[in-house]
Amino acid sequence: MIDPHAPAPPGTPPPWGAPAPLPVRPGTGRFLVLACVFVCAACGLVYELELVALASYLIGDSVTQASVVLSVMVFAMGVGSLAAKRLRWHAAAGFAAVEAALALIGGCSAMALYAVFAWTGGWGGLWAAGPRCLLVAFSLAIGLLIGAEVPLLMELIQRIRRQDAGGAVADLFAADYVGALVGGLAFPFLLLPFLGQLTGTLLTGTVNVVAGGALVLGLFRRDLSRRARWTLLVAGITVLGLLASAAVLVGDFERAARHAVYGADVRVALQTDVQEIVLTGGTHGRPLDLFLDGRLRVGGRDERRYHEALVHPAMTGPHARVLILGGGDGMAAREVLRHRGVDRVDIVELDAGLVRLARHDPALSALNGHAYDDPHVRVFTADAFHWLREAPRSGYSGSSGSSSYAGSSSYSGSSSYSGSSGYDVVIADLPDPGITASAKLYSEEFYGLVRRALAPGGRLVVHAGPVQARPHAFWTVAATLRAAGLATTPYRVLGQDAGFPPGPDRSAGESRAPHDWGFILATAGPRAPALRLPAGGPRLRTLTEGGLERDALQTPKAGLPPSSTLVHPRY
Repeated sequence: MIDPHAPAPPGTPPPWGAPAPLPVRPGTGRFLVLACVFVCAACGLVYELELVALASYLIGDSVTQASVVLSVMVFAMGVGSLAAKRLRWHAAAGFAAVEAALALIGGCSAMALYAVFAWTGGWGGLWAAGPRCLLVAFSLAIGLLIGAEVPLLMELIQRIRRQDAGGAVADLFAADYVGALVGGLAFPFLLLPFLGQLTGTLLTGTVNVVAGGALVLGLFRRDLSRRARWTLLVAGITVLGLLASAAVLVGDFERAARHAVYGADVRVALQTDVQEIVLTGGTHGRPLDLFLDGRLRVGGRDERRYHEALVHPAMTGPHARVLILGGGDGMAAREVLRHRGVDRVDIVELDAGLVRLARHDPALSALNGHAYDDPHVRVFTADAFHWLREAPRSGYSGSSGSSSYAGSSSYSGSSSYSGSSGYDVVIADLPDPGITASAKLYSEEFYGLVRRALAPGGRLVVHAGPVQARPHAFWTVAATLRAAGLATTPYRVLGQDAGFPPGPDRSAGESRAPHDWGFILATAGPRAPALRLPAGGPRLRTLTEGGLERDALQTPKAGLPPSSTLVHPRY
């Protein structure tokens, strides 16, 4: 496809022959072409970011999905640029056709991916990799069409006024890069929060086809035959009609797809600044389930087994001051508050929307025992890593984000706990370590910050993911804790099969819910903490002293894997 070309002799006329007969002055025409380059570049980057974001949510592992999308798309752009050489003699018609196809494919890509995930993600078998294959197919198709844009636009801008190749390329790429900047900023700050992924990409497709069609039919219409003009006009109107119809039906589509994924009992579905939150059940005797970004976070059938195993072994010993990292659903705080002698519970949760839901939703607040109404509870809206990093060594700090006492008015700024040198108990109720976005919360650096926040003799408990389904990740957490100078006691408890995957990829081989939860109890010092329940503690429903002893785990004979750090995550 890469043809050897001899250099064109000086003064060789362009393939167009004479300059295009334009309805505007050449300077205005060049400006309109560059404006179209700007808009098309912004739309192209939105498609790219939309594929990365949706794939990270539906398939998981954001680093892998971003690498796949970017590498396939860049490769396809190169192929598209070469293929566009065949269209340069019909650059105006070719560009309009490319933009119509790009608008339709890019604008509908999010809905198509979500539909495949929702209705066919559980098929398994040969279709187990269906969502991944469709992701690659969309990346390839969109990349091919984006790659064809610049060569055709180069022909169009040269059609207006002959210019040296270096100057024309500089002008086009300047408009292209600035447009990519605008598209890259518009996606996370405008389209995603205000319109959502589906409506946002449909709107982007609309802008794309309007810009391309307006440029060709308005500026270069005299280069087209009457039949070509009508064909392009009908094609553009058809694409606009399809995108508009999809936008009208997007609400019904989302509800139907959500029911296909979560069942017909969806009661609350909202998109916060951080994640998608879905509540199912919780009324008429049905168990309440909480899903965060497609992952089952709280299963009403056996959430007490999980939270009792997470909290109560760590409450053996002093527990006046407790820090909960994550746990915005309030369940861990509920178990902490069952103990006498708790003076303060600090919750560091990134998603303020989840905290509001846990505080005000009748079913969820009833399940967490109205923990946020307790005056001992204080909430900090912040990233746990940065919150711990900014905390002074001699006490507590909420300098990152906003904080509020439960039951009192909210306020922003820093707060400190006087007369304290650390927390007696730290509970890390965080997403599984196998999720790329949470890898830093299972790093050696993170546990070093947690150790700094512990009082002398204080205890840390970490939810380290399922032992049976992902043993390597579990023991990597144990190795990382030890590398941070903490002595560890690993254990697990068995859970029920909730019938829903722990992660978003329902078609993967490990798509069934884990039958156990793995935890690691740790303390600073050479001696591992004893695994037992506090004497005189609350009466538990699912956990017993004998059962806890049987649930203790021994370090594998082969030893522990290497620890995980920020610069070398190993999950």
